[in-house]
Amino acid sequence: MAHLLHTSFVPSSSALRRAPAICRKTASPVVVRAKIREIFMPALSSTMTEGKIVSWTKSEGDKLSKGDSVVVVESDKADMDVETFYDGYLAAIVVEEGAVAAVGSPIAFLAETEDEIPHAKSKASSSSSSSSVSSPAPAPSQQAESQPAKVAAPVSTAAPPAVASTHPASEGGKRVVASPYAKKLAKELKVELGRIVGTGPLGRIVAKDVEAFAAAGNVAAVAPAPGKGVAPAGVELGSVVPFTTMQSAVSRNMVESLAVPTFRVGYTITTDALDALYKKIKSKGVTMTALLAKATALALVKHPVLNSSCRDGNSFTYNSSINVAVAVAIDGGLITPVLQDADKVDVYSLSRKWKELVDKARAKQLQPHEYSTGTFTLSNLGMFGVDRFDAILPPGTGAIMAVGASQPTVVATKDGRIGMKNQMQVNVTADHRVIYGADVASFLQTLSQIIEDPKDLTF
Repeated sequence: MAHLLHTSFVPSSSALRRAPAICRKTASPVVVRAKIREIFMPALSSTMTEGKIVSWTKSEGDKLSKGDSVVVVESDKADMDVETFYDGYLAAIVVEEGAVAAVGSPIAFLAETEDEIPHAKSKASSSSSSSSVSSPAPAPSQQAESQPAKVAAPVSTAAPPAVASTHPASEGGKRVVASPYAKKLAKELKVELGRIVGTGPLGRIVAKDVEAFAAAGNVAAVAPAPGKGVAPAGVELGSVVPFTTMQSAVSRNMVESLAVPTFRVGYTITTDALDALYKKIKSKGVTMTALLAKATALALVKHPVLNSSCRDGNSFTYNSSINVAVAVAIDGGLITPVLQDADKVDVYSLSRKWKELVDKARAKQLQPHEYSTGTFTLSNLGMFGVDRFDAILPPGTGAIMAVGASQPTVVATKDGRIGMKNQMQVNVTADHRVIYGADVASFLQTLSQIIEDPKDLTF
């Protein structure tokens, strides 16, 4: 019995003195209480302080098995499925879809048996009354004003137009809630998600909704270029828009970066040989991002201090892996997918991995290790024609490199003649507590040599 209860049984001395010579064992009833567990808002990244419930994939009363997906949470970086670690029943949902909860706070209760569901609901009620969870709700005046509009709406004989999903996590219709595959399918079929009525859980748009919409001959209309005084689509001039979860995380990181003393070093690199190599192997699926990441990683091998990090202000770490994070702009924010061990992986595999990471980033499906393990960051605005810029150092890293566009430039050749070469400007922002000017200069010289003679990039 002591083993079953996971505790030790030690008899008292008085009990030993009064113990009879013959003991009779009598069966005593054992009360086994079922467990009620809280499902907490998980920390899906090192910078996450709160999360928004995108959708509950299970309903109250549903039976759950260990490993089942229960809820989709919007973190500061991605939308992620959260699984249960126990068998049981989803007894009570504390935080509804569209609401925000702090990391570590309860969002639901799990009962071990059906009999415990009422008790779990009681605990959920007391928990809800004592905790403050922000949930988007229309103002009473807005609700009152909207009622007459519905009554006075004229009846149209034409077919009703498609309307956007009103999923609770859609922030009042400002955000389209759709499955990752539905988003991908909509892009391929050139369908505007905002015009589709979702038939998934609580109005979430799923793949079959997109297919049905496209089959009906509906395509996204091309809006005319906004004229003077006309706001871009989806923008209401004069409105105050609260930060999304991702924008809040970016804001915190940018403010935190101000505490780090940084400096910047620029360098001009000739890219003729790199451009020629890219044209040669582009048909094999190689991307310029992968080539730049590979070249950077090989340079970092020779200059490990650029790959180091200082977190406590008293020491710094030479990171054991070279994980190159690359900034990607996505709807509503910025994320840095990570090419892990970029110095050891061939450029063809890096290119395939990069395409996979970008697709997952835009579908908000990246896992924490795919965006939070970078040791050096690249930010490339060259595809927009930007010739040079400075990047802000992400907290917890030693350096970030801003890459400009490769442009034809008139230069003087070694024999004194005037020639034309393609050149790009790169600017490194570094943590001056650990990295010094000579360190960055030496690193950029090595990077320039690798890019101007890129034979090692394809091995």
